[in-house]
Amino acid sequence: MLNSLKHGKERENMMNLLNQRIIACRKCPRLVRYREEVAKKRRREFSDFEYWGKPVPGYGDFNARLVVVGLAPAAHGGNRTGRVFTGDSSAKFLVRHLNRAGFANQPISVSKDDGLRYFDCYVTAAVKCVPPENKPSPKETSNCMGFLAEEFRILENCKAVLALGKIAFDSFVTFARKYHHHGLKKGKLRFKHGARYILGEGLPVLYASYHPSPRNTNTGKLTDAMFSKILDKIKRDLDSLPWKQSLSQKED
Repeated sequence: MLNSLKHGKERENMMNLLNQRIIACRKCPRLVRYREEVAKKRRREFSDFEYWGKPVPGYGDFNARLVVVGLAPAAHGGNRTGRVFTGDSSAKFLVRHLNRAGFANQPISVSKDDGLRYFDCYVTAAVKCVPPENKPSPKETSNCMGFLAEEFRILENCKAVLALGKIAFDSFVTFARKYHHHGLKKGKLRFKHGARYILGEGLPVLYASYHPSPRNTNTGKLTDAMFSKILDKIKRDLDSLPWKQSLSQKED
């Protein structure tokens, strides 16, 4: 996507080194305190579980054309298991749909050793630590921006980004404007479920979806049919969409 430098083992090594730096990060004092507090107190149903309690790196296929960007690890999901979108209700919804669409080998994501593999898909988060009330501050989101930029530099095959929720959407747009401003076409990028933005040459197509949190899926704000429609659209586009286009928005 940015610089064509990495192939095979080199790309894997670069991502592994990046993930080590992500895991070691203590840049945001509020997030460090909260993630460690959650890991110490634990939820009753996970009282015997050894919580991860550290930043959570991305996971998936380093050659992926689709990159899914979420908000942040869940307190008792990724912050517990150590893998993004693993062990919580949001993960249950997301991975079931990725499996149905052919991007995952199984419909469940419960632990780091459950055998989950992604195909042509990489899953990450805009913020690598769990924030209180799922609300990172602008500064905390900005602190993670460099990690997101490095992930996309390594994921050079990326052709499509699925942003789950407004914070993830805004984070990717900010990344694109900051690190690839010469390729980003001018125009207002507004978060709306089902929106698709063709950003410009050298940038992936950006798709927007409501986050698959229980707050959205249990109330019908995000349904199975709505999410399936977006993934089906992405699959079609990956094989047919002309990438060199000016900024546009399409909603179905």
